[in-house]
Amino acid sequence: MRIPIRMIGIVTTFFWIFLIAFFVSAVYSVKDLQFDFGEPQTSVTSDNEILFSLPITILNNGYYNIGAFNLTTKVFDENGFAIAHHSTFVPVIERGVKKTLSHNMTIDADGLLQSEQEYLFNDTELTINQMVGMKLAEAIPVQASTNFSMPWGAPLYNFSVGEVECELYNVTHVKATVVISFENHALFDLAGRIQLYMYNGGNELIGEGQKAIEAPQNSRYESSMELYVSITEKPENGHMDIHFLTSLFSYGPMVIPYG
Repeated sequence: MRIPIRMIGIVTTFFWIFLIAFFVSAVYSVKDLQFDFGEPQTSVTSDNEILFSLPITILNNGYYNIGAFNLTTKVFDENGFAIAHHSTFVPVIERGVKKTLSHNMTIDADGLLQSEQEYLFNDTELTINQMVGMKLAEAIPVQASTNFSMPWGAPLYNFSVGEVECELYNVTHVKATVVISFENHALFDLAGRIQLYMYNGGNELIGEGQKAIEAPQNSRYESSMELYVSITEKPENGHMDIHFLTSLFSYGPMVIPYG
């Protein structure tokens, strides 16, 4: 049985009318798709990584289900190198459903600060790229992206070491006192210890000491370290090696001359 060409044309016309109507209604239903991005939260994981958590609420009041929802976030340093990325995927967001999820991303602070040591001492900005993709009515792919900046606060901002001050301790030793200060501008609290090694002008170790540090975020730290040096090795000039050992990163030696 042959189908008249006219009938094929009518069927084709109705098919295209249906397809266009479906496309228009699917796109139009986007106006009833609501996204609510909550306040980002920062914490430290049990693996001592920085965790950024972004709560997202999606309300689909459109005519159709939303398929293959995907949010991808990439973080770039000031030189354009990617330092972290994460994707959150939801297979289907059904019509009339409100879904709340958490978009989590971790940054290895030790790896970042070892490779980009200026982040220890200098405030800067990181570039965030976010891309959202989905399928309207589980069939029509759409995608959008945006870039924005996020401030990075240095944990050892404005780090400084004062002059070495010496006083007689006993008949065999002098007490050398050094004041260390910095400001913790980071997104996390800083806890750990400082180790200090003092060398004379001949590069010989003449004293050492360590001290616990605790500097909550957005606070200034200042404390003195005391070293006991043989009276025959009174420190007049040389250098100090300073090491930082914290739960999130290790750094050193920082070489500071004195005298």
